[in-house]
Amino acid sequence: MISVNPESLTERENYKFLTGSIIPRPIALVLTKSVNGTVNIAPFSFFNIVSSNPPMISISVQRKEGISKDTARNAIQTGEFVVHITDEENVAEANRTAKELPPEESELALTNFTTTESDVVSVPGLLEAKVRFECKLEKAIPLAGTPEKPGCDLLIGKIVRYHIGQEIYHNGRIDPIGLKPVARLAGQTYTKLGELFEIVRP
Repeated sequence: MISVNPESLTERENYKFLTGSIIPRPIALVLTKSVNGTVNIAPFSFFNIVSSNPPMISISVQRKEGISKDTARNAIQTGEFVVHITDEENVAEANRTAKELPPEESELALTNFTTTESDVVSVPGLLEAKVRFECKLEKAIPLAGTPEKPGCDLLIGKIVRYHIGQEIYHNGRIDPIGLKPVARLAGQTYTKLGELFEIVRP
């Protein structure tokens, strides 16, 4: 085994170890809306479940030079966002939204996505996603970096509405084969859902 002290590594080197080891990672395609009404879309693979009672999820949005990205800033200012599960059918369009644009420009113009009104929040959703969560911001926590220049914003969102495609909903469960989720590996590599197996828990 190679033993490495993370404090001896650069941020980029740590990033490579993390993204190459913690795999596969689900991809949250997040929509927010600025106080001026501009819709922002961006994909994030630092994404997971926090709680089921109430249902909560987490998204870590890395800062650039200590400055919050549009997604984090919008979510913090408005208290709302919508998370979509990235799948085989929408991943190419989702990838287009990774392009960095000025805050006043929407990534929607780069895609063929279709928006739809949400039930609870003012941020729209995307019709092309089989699963989406309307979220209210529970907490935003600046982490890493320094107190003056944090490295990321950890967003904790409380799900206030689920939207699930009828074709993948069966008796209260979501069909993973029908969802066709994709996950992020390292670099520009992604993976599809592979062979499934079960192990009975003790």
